[in-house]
Amino acid sequence: MDKITKASNKNKTIWNTVHLECNKTDNTDKINILNINGIPISDCQKMVNEFNKYFSSVAKNINTKQNKFSPYNVDNITPLHYFNQSFNNPLPKFNLKTVSTKEIKNIIKSLNPKISSRYDGISTKLLKLSSPFITSPLTHICNKSIPSGTFPDRLKYAVVKPLFKKGDKTKLCNYRPIPILSPFSKVLEKVLYKQLQDHLNKHSILAQEQFGFRYDSSTNKAIY
Repeated sequence: MDKITKASNKNKTIWNTVHLECNKTDNTDKINILNINGIPISDCQKMVNEFNKYFSSVAKNINTKQNKFSPYNVDNITPLHYFNQSFNNPLPKFNLKTVSTKEIKNIIKSLNPKISSRYDGISTKLLKLSSPFITSPLTHICNKSIPSGTFPDRLKYAVVKPLFKKGDKTKLCNYRPIPILSPFSKVLEKVLYKQLQDHLNKHSILAQEQFGFRYDSSTNKAIY
């Protein structure tokens, strides 16, 4: 109980304790073999390459199917057309603003202090510890990115982990990709998210019936 009380991530610590007490400590995430077109593959590098090819193709295949059967293809009507019809007046213009070092500092402070490192070897905890020294240059990067409409390529890099869902563990289709992004990308992401959220709330653009992915408006409240 003392370990759970002192833990920074109590939910994770509770589940780790439960698994330990239930003797569920086996490494179930390890992938030993994959079945590719009827051929078993156990070489780690080959399995990584197959996952990479599969995950890269999934989004493309989904878009192709959606475009083929989408009702919006009729008379060139797009989702934006229906969105504009929902408002009597034109939608207010949305302009991204530059951010201050204080805002960046608060965003870094709000991040969970995770110790797992990304592709660059930097964890969220390390980012928080170095905040006094990197807040100014990080603010500069964000303010260069916003007016140019460019998200830095290096912040798009991610360590992608295949998470098993259910079914046959040797089939690629039974895994989903979990990208672990750089903590620096999280900062810029939150900058853009906050400004967009403030704009949507200020002009009451979101429907009152939408509960998911909104502050203080969870799906639990929708049930109530």
